Amino acid sequence: MEGRVALVTGGGRGIGRAIAVRLAESGTKVAVSYRTNDEAAEETARLVREAGAECELFKSDVASSDDVAALIKGVSEAFGPVEILVNNAGTTRDNIMMRMKDAQFDEVIATNLKGTYLCTRAVLRGMVRARWGRIISVSSVVGLIGNAGQANYAASKAGIIGFTKSIAREVGNRGITANTVAPGYIKTELTAGLPEEITERVLGQVPIGRLGEPEEVAEVVAFLAGEGAAYVTGQTLAVDGGMVMQ
Repeated sequence: MEGRVALVTGGGRGIGRAIAVRLAESGTKVAVSYRTNDEAAEETARLVREAGAECELFKSDVASSDDVAALIKGVSEAFGPVEILVNNAGTTRDNIMMRMKDAQFDEVIATNLKGTYLCTRAVLRGMVRARWGRIISVSSVVGLIGNAGQANYAASKAGIIGFTKSIAREVGNRGITANTVAPGYIKTELTAGLPEEITERVLGQVPIGRLGEPEEVAEVVAFLAGEGAAYVTGQTLAVDGGMVMQ
């Protein structure tokens, strides 16, 4: 992976930050896109550079086709064509179905699912030309089993899984793999805000008996990005402590 060009969307913090740092440790050049938090993104860039890699930040909304076009153009000018794409950008707007507003549904689908589509489409031509590429999209166990109050989020994450399988079939003969990682409950700012009773209920469903670390998700992404996973495509790997077993 030495010298490969990786783009991590939603890389300003949490799982995205851990992925960016882990890819940097593997020798890639790392472009990080983020939407709002400048300070958090700068911290990610600092950690990536400390890991020994070049890093560039791009403020971008993956739900906007114009933003994505500008993002890919910027990465190409800084480093060259994107060879490893990690579709990690995501958002939640939770509500029970009877109270869910159109805007809550639309925003989650636009960022999580349409954003994955836009970024993948934007890098695919260059990967086909090079006959090498890695597309790794971050879904969720919620996309596998559903969750009350998260119909919009579950739909977006399940859609990523179907989208990835289709891409894997389209471009597998061009040296490009497409896979999905489905994290369970991981220690992030989101889970840190969960009430204690909900955390205990969640842990009761996890055979390993603890929340996951962002770095544990990053390790799986790094594997899928490397040459050792050249014969792995169209797969969904759950990083969930055994919460979902297929």
